[in-house]
This record gives sequence, structure tokens and C-alpha cells, in this order.
Amino acid sequence: MPFIETDFPGLQVFEPKVFEDSRGYFFESYNESVCAAAGIKINFVQDNQAKSSYGVIRGLHYQLDPYAQTKFIRVLQGSILDVVVDIRKGSPTYAKVFSLELSAENKRQLFIPKGFAHGYSVLSETAEVFYKCDVFWNKESEGGILFNDPDLNIDWKIPAGKRIISEKDTLYPGIAACVNNFVYHP
Repeated sequence: MPFIETDFPGLQVFEPKVFEDSRGYFFESYNESVCAAAGIKINFVQDNQAKSSYGVIRGLHYQLDPYAQTKFIRVLQGSILDVVVDIRKGSPTYAKVFSLELSAENKRQLFIPKGFAHGYSVLSETAEVFYKCDVFWNKESEGGILFNDPDLNIDWKIPAGKRIISEKDTLYPGIAACVNNFVYHP
């Protein structure tokens, strides 16, 4: 099975079977029946794509229920450090950080269920990130956690002087003060 469970309930890494030959490679980046066999029954409704340069840090973002989003993240070009924080009250991994390098080369993808704050840093000269969402974006439900919250101590793999961060992402509160309505249901 191409889905690998993490220590975070519901958070899974997808490693597709890649077929390579002298012409290049082929793989299925998404297959509804493969997901269903892994217990993932999601109706994705929106695809997003972003291109960023080295040093960009995006996040940590989430949307409040009822607009919370499940995301399926992959990299089309370059390399990123993908970072999630479990913000589901009552979760055994609440306020814990999970990070994983995703790249065009390793073809890994990250399946992120509702209840996680998400962000990434760009490790290559440029990176193109693509992700599927199961709920449409809703501005009024946006939330976030400060990317450099000392309580989380995230190593974004970008030196402080090389970081490129939006003003909005520098104004979010730390995890102790973040407002969310997520509750873990085992």
C-alpha cells in the first residue's frame, strides 16, 4: 500500500509506485480507489498551485470548521520542507510538529486531515507546490499560528537572514493563543 501511517492520527505519507525507463517516468499521483482502500474517502473540490523562491516560508495556516480543509500536498518542481502542527484538542499529538521533505525527485505526498495547521519552506532555488482540497477556501474562516512560535521550535531549514515571509504570517499568535474549533475524534 503506498500510504504510510505516521505517529499523528490521520496524517499519512503517500509514496507512489513510479515506473521509470529510458523515456522518463510515470506514476499515479492520485487514484480515488487507492485512497478508498487506505480508508481515505474524500471528495476533492479545489486544486491549488503555488510557485515560490528559495527562503519563502508559507504558513502556518488553517481554516475553521465548517470550512476546514483536508489537503493532499505534492511538489511538481523543486523541494520543500512541509510542516504540519496538530491542533485538534484531545489528540495524542496535540501541539506536536511533523515535517517531511517533499520534492519533485522523491515524489512523496502528504495527506493532511482537517485539524492541522499547515505550512512549508522552499529549500530549492524555486519550487512549485500543488495541492488538492476537499472544501473551498473561505476568507472569513482563515486562521494561523506564528511560524516561529518558540513553543513549537520549528526548524524550517532556512537561515533567519534568508527567510521571506508575508506580513500576515508574522502577525499570527503562538499556538497557546491560537483560536480554533477542532476536536480529536478517535
